[in-house]
Amino acid sequence: MAVHNLTADAETFTCNVFLVTGEETTLVDAGAMPGIVDAIGEHVENLDRVVLTHQHGDHVEQLDAVVEAFDPDVYAYGEHAHRTHELSDGDTVEVGDETCEAIYTPGHADDHVSFVGESTIYSGDVVVHDDGAFEDGSFGRTDMAGQSREELIESIERILDRLPEGVESMYAGHGGEFHGDVRRVIERALERAERREPKYPEE
Repeated sequence: MAVHNLTADAETFTCNVFLVTGEETTLVDAGAMPGIVDAIGEHVENLDRVVLTHQHGDHVEQLDAVVEAFDPDVYAYGEHAHRTHELSDGDTVEVGDETCEAIYTPGHADDHVSFVGESTIYSGDVVVHDDGAFEDGSFGRTDMAGQSREELIESIERILDRLPEGVESMYAGHGGEFHGDVRRVIERALERAERREPKYPEE
């Protein structure tokens, strides 16, 4: 199994889009970068599924193009015209060669889910390694309409409660990927979120 960040060099604002190859070739989010279909095609000919962490524009803008090009199954918690499989908390889905549990993690978005396997977490925007606000443990913003810091804190706690001991790789919606003590990174993110301070105080 290999994980490719297809938007690492994007010149437009987008989330990280991860192509996970293996038994079930999977795209984690579709992003907002024009040309994502070509980027997928540089690695694989077929795409089995797309799993959505949530449906903010920077995560789904290119979903129409991806579905048109590859006709994959689409797994999502919230309703979407392209959704073929509805996710609920505790459901499992194959991502590459790994079985991942969908953990409902609202706060940044009310339809947010994170995908947690035995060695890997795809955390979307609920918790990230680095994002310009904090290094080595940060969390999704909660200062916009429909967002909730309290729900986000509960979501991070839920991840920690259900995180297997062997998780050593974190692929988040923004910032860099992380390999190492993932639990400690998430604990630092929780500590910072619990301060209830603005994430971006200048805004």
